[in-house]
Amino acid sequence: MQRWGGLIRDLPFVTMFRRSSIRTISTYENYEEVVPIPNIASAKKRLRQSEKRRGLNRLRKGAIRRVLKEIRRNIEAGDKQAATALLPQLAKAADKAAKRNTIHKNKAARIKSRWMKKVQAL
Repeated sequence: MQRWGGLIRDLPFVTMFRRSSIRTISTYENYEEVVPIPNIASAKKRLRQSEKRRGLNRLRKGAIRRVLKEIRRNIEAGDKQAATALLPQLAKAADKAAKRNTIHKNKAARIKSRWMKKVQAL
């Protein structure tokens, strides 16, 4: 396994079949897309980079969604203490995503602000 591909190819949602030019986009979306495989070395490198970045961006956004799901579940149950305990995790996930330009910094601030208000309103 090549060094650049080890991180991404180990993830469950990114698989690549270069020889047949078919890429499975996501196991959750249930479709395949025919992708032209580049011949130029710089274009091959860009493809590798974009695949890697896409996988990492999905992980960062997924971390935010997972924490939000837990907070939402606790709010619906009326458990303010558990929801409050998850707010630092939400802030950390949102700030990490904003730091790496996965999401805009204002969006990270908006996410944190809105959910802190919702938890405080309990």
